[in-house]
Amino acid sequence: MEWVHRLLAWYRHHQRQLPWRDDPSPYRVWVSEIMLQQTRVVAVQPYFARFLARFPSLESLAAADQEEVLKVWEGLGYYSRARNLHQAARQVVAERGGRIPASSVELAELPGVGPYTAAAIASIAFGEATPVVDGNVLRVVARHRAWREDIAAARTRNRVRASLEEAIAESGAPSSFNQAMMELGALVCTPRQPQCAVCPLAGDCRALAEGLVAELPVKRKRGAVPCYEIAVGLVFDGELVFIARRGEDQMLGGLWEFPGGKREGAESLAETCLREVREEVGLTVAVEEEICTVDHAYSHFAIRLTAFRCRLAGPVAELCCERPTRWVRLDQLRELPFPKANHKIFAALGM
Repeated sequence: MEWVHRLLAWYRHHQRQLPWRDDPSPYRVWVSEIMLQQTRVVAVQPYFARFLARFPSLESLAAADQEEVLKVWEGLGYYSRARNLHQAARQVVAERGGRIPASSVELAELPGVGPYTAAAIASIAFGEATPVVDGNVLRVVARHRAWREDIAAARTRNRVRASLEEAIAESGAPSSFNQAMMELGALVCTPRQPQCAVCPLAGDCRALAEGLVAELPVKRKRGAVPCYEIAVGLVFDGELVFIARRGEDQMLGGLWEFPGGKREGAESLAETCLREVREEVGLTVAVEEEICTVDHAYSHFAIRLTAFRCRLAGPVAELCCERPTRWVRLDQLRELPFPKANHKIFAALGM
């Protein structure tokens, strides 16, 4: 497979200098691969540096409080990754004496580590000859071989993985091979305007030869992203404002938030705020003023969030919430992990 050697030669000359490549120890590779799930490299780099500065070892991460881990992760999104990484670190320390598993099979048993992440850690940190299959690799293979299968389908991923087993074995360098395939997709064989003229695989790329580069890979179209109107209340009792922590099984689990929820029917957003605060935490409040309205997009939906300043209009004893709650000063809010959309509320408050 002459293309494998061309790929590796290209990678040696064009690979990006990334912090986890400078020191590919198992812990650093693990953290980077968890952060890179559904997140671009440019966004991950500052978070990786900050995370490693606070948790330089597996043991320090395992010993930390989850709230502190979420605070360091704050803004990177997909917070279940942080919770699972923390849980897995504790599991490895407690059950394996702090030794990270070296095989993809054992790694896949850890919380938050799926087939892709397990293969990436095992190959990059331990040299296991297991192909990594992410979006970049799927695109490279689909174009190189002019495959027209839907790359979002599990069977296509399995076919791509199987097709690369011989190549990664022949490479003699599993870490470099996997990273080269991903790097090629990220830098050259890009979704739009790929740089075929400088691609090391151009000579035997069937999509290029058949004029199919712009049509491949095939991927089913996603439906329209829904947008929800949300109202939340900043409920004050004197100088203190009420917050509640989201459940571990919820999206953004473990983060703090202001009570609120989706607008229903023809109710005004102020009415939504009153109803949601009452339903969520049992408090009777009065809306005083609108603080701000912010737009925020998640992976599968968007929200338009309106925040209201509210005052407690009933006894604190009405509070009824199974989740952890606190009354805190405004200047304490930034010390706690909150969803990114909430930071726009902080800014409107002049914090």
